[in-house]
Amino acid sequence: MKRNWRKTAGAAAGVLSLLAVTACGGQNQNAADAAANGSNQAAATASAAADAGTNSGTGTGAGTETLTVYLNDFDAVIGDMFEKKTGIKLNIVSGNGAEIMSRIEAEQGNPQWDVVWIDAMPSIYGLDAKEQLLTGWTPDNVAGLKDNYESLIPADGAYYPTGAHAAGIIVYNKDKISGTDIPASWEDLKNAAYKGRLGMADPAIAAPAYPFVASFFEDKGIDGGKEYFNSLMEQGLRVYPKNPQVVQALTSGEIEIAALQESNAYSMLDAGEPVELVWPEDGAPASVRVAAIQKDTEHADAAKQFVSFLLEPEVQQELIDSGDESYFEPSAEGANPKADRAADAKLNFTDAAWASGHEAEIKQWFADQAVQ
Repeated sequence: MKRNWRKTAGAAAGVLSLLAVTACGGQNQNAADAAANGSNQAAATASAAADAGTNSGTGTGAGTETLTVYLNDFDAVIGDMFEKKTGIKLNIVSGNGAEIMSRIEAEQGNPQWDVVWIDAMPSIYGLDAKEQLLTGWTPDNVAGLKDNYESLIPADGAYYPTGAHAAGIIVYNKDKISGTDIPASWEDLKNAAYKGRLGMADPAIAAPAYPFVASFFEDKGIDGGKEYFNSLMEQGLRVYPKNPQVVQALTSGEIEIAALQESNAYSMLDAGEPVELVWPEDGAPASVRVAAIQKDTEHADAAKQFVSFLLEPEVQQELIDSGDESYFEPSAEGANPKADRAADAKLNFTDAAWASGHEAEIKQWFADQAVQ
């Protein structure tokens, strides 16, 4: 059967180039090519990363230490917050999830980063499996984490969770869909009535999109996951590079229903867009943001300070109150989600080892569907 799955311009090429990074971590040239094909934002930070190659973690002035942090959110606020608290400056290199992981892979023989902080726990688990992360240490404040987040910490202490958000919830245009036509569950999206009306972000490019699809594959099994997404593709599922493009498609009317990262979904509500949000009763796949330290960093003490800083409830609360990705569930006791976030929001956590072990396989499968 010919598929009606529609991949927006530029996305398919991105999938194919980035898969080389996921499946062949040792092939630095492939990773470098993928990184070179990143967004303008990553290009804008390339000079900062290059500078870090010669003085990563070195001070910008006498007695001043600088950490190079790779991240995909909160770049507008976290540097000032940390410097105000500790006096340590951050050299921030930002990009989407695929760009950040591509950089790390490309630099594997000569890492330019000290800390990575990203909502891609399976990918960071993979770095730990390849022995690229500092292990064997525990932040002093780790006991302040909620039990379900403390349980996500690997036995070797390679990374620590700072919070999680829904990698996707159901968002629909309330001017186009109403009454009994409103989807209430993920299974409802298979309804033939939604043919050509559904969109989502690309799991090979957007950091939260892989945890989103991985949740279905873990829950249903590999074959069941393929069957589920095949049913959506046969109805003309549109796949966009990142969640902001999904937002644009909803706003323009190109699609009417989306599996959308929760921060983008709430931003649409805050902007007065004619949308409503559905938190399925069976839960939404979680995208966990974790912080990890490069094993050979020359600034381990400062890096540990930064990771511990991110686990503080006051810091997480400030990110919720003023950050640019403020809709998330904090990992620390004493920090509270935004008041307008659904009180009954349920997050489903995928096992990091499982998701990491199947990452290349699942992304390759999606790429194969794109070229059929």
